[in-house]
Amino acid sequence: MSVQEKLIKASHMISMDDIVREGNETLRTVADEVSLPLSDEDIILGEKMMEFLRNSQNPAIAEKMQLRPGVGLAANQLDIAKKIIAVLIPNDPEVDENGNEVAPKEAYKLAEIMYNAKIVSHSVQDAAIESGEGCLSVDREVPGLVIRHARVTVEYYDKNNEKHKIRLKDFPSMCVQHEIDHTNGIMFYDHINEKEPWAIKDGLLIVQ
Repeated sequence: MSVQEKLIKASHMISMDDIVREGNETLRTVADEVSLPLSDEDIILGEKMMEFLRNSQNPAIAEKMQLRPGVGLAANQLDIAKKIIAVLIPNDPEVDENGNEVAPKEAYKLAEIMYNAKIVSHSVQDAAIESGEGCLSVDREVPGLVIRHARVTVEYYDKNNEKHKIRLKDFPSMCVQHEIDHTNGIMFYDHINEKEPWAIKDGLLIVQ
C-alpha cells in the first residue's frame, strides 16, 4: 500500500505521525504537478490535509490527537511529492461597540486546497513575519526573519478543476509562499540570513 493509499482511507485521520521531519528526502524534492482532471485520490488527499488543519486548530481535538497547530500543509510533508497544498488561516476576533472581542463574521481569511499552485508575479518589496516562522516538519526553533515577497499573485486549480488567480498580502501571502516552497523542496530557513538572522533591511515590511 502506498503512502497516499494509506492516508486517504476513510478510517484514517492525518496525525503528526504522518508528517515527515527534517532529513526526509521528500522535503527536498521538487514535487510533480498533479494531472488534470484531478483523480479521486488527489481530491481526497487534499480534503484529508484540510481536515488535519481544522483538527489542529480545534483545541479539544488537537489535545486528544497530540497535534501541533498549523495553518498550512503540503503533500511533500506527508512524503508525497505532488503539488498539493492546503491553507487554513483563521480571522482575528472582532471588537464590538463595548470593546469586547467577538467572533469574526468570516471565520477564515483563507481556506483553500490548491493544486499545482505557483507564484506568477510578486512585489518588489520584501516582507517577513515579525516573530519568524515555524514548520510542522521541523521539531526545533530556527530563529530569524524569513524574507519573502510582500505581495504575490498565485495561480492554482481547485478540486473542481477550475483555475483561479488570487492576490495575497500580509500573513496569507507569507503562508502560501511557505507551502509553495515545500512543493519546490525549499524549507523556510533557507530564506534566513545566517550571519544576521534578525537584520531588517531598508524597505522590509514586518508582518504581525
